[in-house]
Amino acid sequence: MSAAAPLLSRRPRLSGLAIWNMCVGFFGIQIGFGLQNANTSRIFQTLGAEVDSLAILWIAAPLTGLLVQPLVGHFSDKTWTRFGRRRPYFLVGAILTTLALIAMPNSPGLWFAAAMLWIMDASINITMEPFRAFVGDNLPEEQRTAGYAMQSFFIGAGAVFASVLPWLLSNVFGVVSTAEAGVVPLSVKIAFYVGAAGLFTAVLWTVLSTREYSPEQLAAFERTRLQALGAAPADDAPEAPARSVRGWLGSGLICAVLGALGLVLIAALDLEKELLVLAGFFVGFGLLQIAVGMMQRRRIANAVTEILNDVYRMPQTMRDLAVVQFFSWFALFALWIYTTAAVTSVHYGTTDTTSAAYAAGADWVGVLFGVYNGVAALAAFTLPVLARRIGRRATHALMLMLGAAGLFGVFLIREPGLLWLPMIGVGFAWASIVSMPYAILSAAVPARKMGVYMGVFNIFIVVPQLLAATVLGLILKHFFSGQAIWALVLGAASFLLAAFSALRVREQRA
Repeated sequence: MSAAAPLLSRRPRLSGLAIWNMCVGFFGIQIGFGLQNANTSRIFQTLGAEVDSLAILWIAAPLTGLLVQPLVGHFSDKTWTRFGRRRPYFLVGAILTTLALIAMPNSPGLWFAAAMLWIMDASINITMEPFRAFVGDNLPEEQRTAGYAMQSFFIGAGAVFASVLPWLLSNVFGVVSTAEAGVVPLSVKIAFYVGAAGLFTAVLWTVLSTREYSPEQLAAFERTRLQALGAAPADDAPEAPARSVRGWLGSGLICAVLGALGLVLIAALDLEKELLVLAGFFVGFGLLQIAVGMMQRRRIANAVTEILNDVYRMPQTMRDLAVVQFFSWFALFALWIYTTAAVTSVHYGTTDTTSAAYAAGADWVGVLFGVYNGVAALAAFTLPVLARRIGRRATHALMLMLGAAGLFGVFLIREPGLLWLPMIGVGFAWASIVSMPYAILSAAVPARKMGVYMGVFNIFIVVPQLLAATVLGLILKHFFSGQAIWALVLGAASFLLAAFSALRVREQRA
């Protein structure tokens, strides 16, 4: 698939090996995410963080994705080099993530670790966002569910590898898993080093073993698709703005004023600092809309104005999926932030990060995360079959209900050796969350904007994570005496709301 290839009217079906090569890089990406998800709270607690402050420290990850993914999607849509359209972003992100993985477990203090989390997540997002568009670019619609399911398989496999690494190193290879106060255990450090090598190798595999369709070929595919739908091909003229100048300025002013009032009230009433993030988000989003309105008035067009207008042009299917994503990712963030604290305190009876019991519990959480990711890797192969029988919406709803049962199961079970059972349900949900919404979305957005819309779609992952990072700690502190296990119960309820919302998604084609 190179620029020199003859123009085709339709995307040809690709072989299983070609789809495999396209998705191998996700194995490496998920190694990074898996190490981050299973060990970041452990590193933060080791460096002195309290349980009710974990969420606010995690906020770097969603904020980074909110900024990076739409920009990377926008620019990768407009990129074409001798190395392709998406693959240069794969490689740059992989190099930066590798360096961050090496640095994070060697953090000299808590805020250095938080900064490394920020850098790591930005780098992973640079690599990951184009991978979503890569499948939409290269596969015909009838193969996209299988393509995203293959990504789900590698996501699960990579996370299994990452999640069990500290446990394997300490229990099989005898690497020390405890350390003095304020020092990250050697088993965690080595796991991050091995993960860095695995991530870079897997992404490089995809970069070297795949090719991409040229812009001319993609345009030819789009013309054929539009003709089949009875629609006129779009010309090259710029699209009209999605909103008027008055609309941008008015809504921006409202958001900024509400956010500023929130900041004043939080300071005056001496409320928790986590709420400052939400208020600041409103101020920032309001000022951004005002800036877009002013640029639009002066007929200035750039990446920011184009992305914000694309947000308001999004198709109905994407709006419906936004609700599903909100509740799904709120539940996942509760799982990732609080499982270590919940299991070590409830199932192992300790909050002392220097104790052997805490180390054993934290290592077991890594294994549990490995279980749900392993289940996800296997469940990925069942999703295309089930989707053909009952539809993609019903399939996704069913998987989310299994996830709800899994999170609630962690609350009900008190024997740590049985906690792998509810992780089966979480695994089915995870397999569907990282594949089914993207398969539905890829049919509803225009091919020329596949990258930017996949990036904008990340907003509906980030906002619930931002909310979870700012309010979950407060909820636990004020309503549940700081007991982390209740965050998983709230996550189960959120999964159920996501399942109900999935059944209401209106599928359409762009």
